[in-house]
Amino acid sequence: MIVTVQGRPAYAYTGGKPFDASLRAAVFIHGAEHDHSVWALQSRYFAHHGFGVLAVDLPGHCRSAGPALTTVPALAEWLAALLDAAGVQRAFVAGHSMGSLIALDFAGRYPQRATHLALLATAMPMTVSDTLLDAALHREAEAIDMVNQWSHATLAAKPSCPGPGFWLHGMNQRLMERVSARGEAHLFHTDFTACHTYTDGLARAAQVRCATRLLVGRRDAMTPPRAARALADALAQAGVRVDTVMLEAGHALMTEQPDATLDALFSFACGAPREA
Repeated sequence: MIVTVQGRPAYAYTGGKPFDASLRAAVFIHGAEHDHSVWALQSRYFAHHGFGVLAVDLPGHCRSAGPALTTVPALAEWLAALLDAAGVQRAFVAGHSMGSLIALDFAGRYPQRATHLALLATAMPMTVSDTLLDAALHREAEAIDMVNQWSHATLAAKPSCPGPGFWLHGMNQRLMERVSARGEAHLFHTDFTACHTYTDGLARAAQVRCATRLLVGRRDAMTPPRAARALADALAQAGVRVDTVMLEAGHALMTEQPDATLDALFSFACGAPREA
C-alpha cells in the first residue's frame, strides 16, 4: 500500500490482505539497511488473524521515497504521520534494532497512540563502533558483510526460516545489498548514525504508558541482552507493565526464531491494552 506521508510516497506491506483501518492495527518497523520484508512471516500472520497490518519501508528504503531521515525523533514523527495517512489512531507497535528506537520514541511522544509496544533486539544506548561507522561511510560492502556475520548466531537456524533450502546469511546479505543499491549514497551510515546519536531513549521510556515486551536474543552479538536492562528498568520505574522474552537466537530474531518470535508478539498483541 502506498500512502502520502509528509508530501512523499511511503510504502507499507499489508500482509497479503487489503488494509482495513477499522480493525486493530499492527505496525512493524525494520532496522538499519533493511525493509518491510524482514517481518514477512509475522506481518502476514497478523493480517490473517484479525489485524490491519502496516509493515513499513522507512523513508529512502526500497519502496518509500527518500531522502532518508537522519534522526530517530524525525523517524518517529514520520511514523505518526504515516498512521494519520492510513487512518489509524492507535496501534500495536513493534520495532527491530533501529526500528525499536523509533517505536520507543513514538510510544513516548504519543503515549495514547500505542496500545502495546514490542522492542526486538534493542539497546539503550545503541552505540555503533567507530570501525563500523567508518566502514559504513567508506566501504559499505564491508560493513554489510560485518553486520551480516554478527547478526546470526547460527549458519542456518532450524528449521531454517522456517522451511528447508533457505540460507539465512545469504538472504540477509542480498537484502542489505538491494536496499543499498536502491537507496541514496551512504544509507547504511545514515541509519547507524541515527542509532548512535540517539540519547532520548530513557526519557521516552518514562513517558510510555502501554504494556511493553522486550524480545532479546541470548546470543545477540550486536545488542546483547544486558544492553536492554537500563531500558527495562526505566519502563518499570514509569509504572509500565514490562516483561522480557529471551530467545535462542542472535540479532536476527525474526528469521532465526520465526515461530517463537511470532508467538511472543501475537500473544502479547492480543492481550487487553492496559495503560500504566
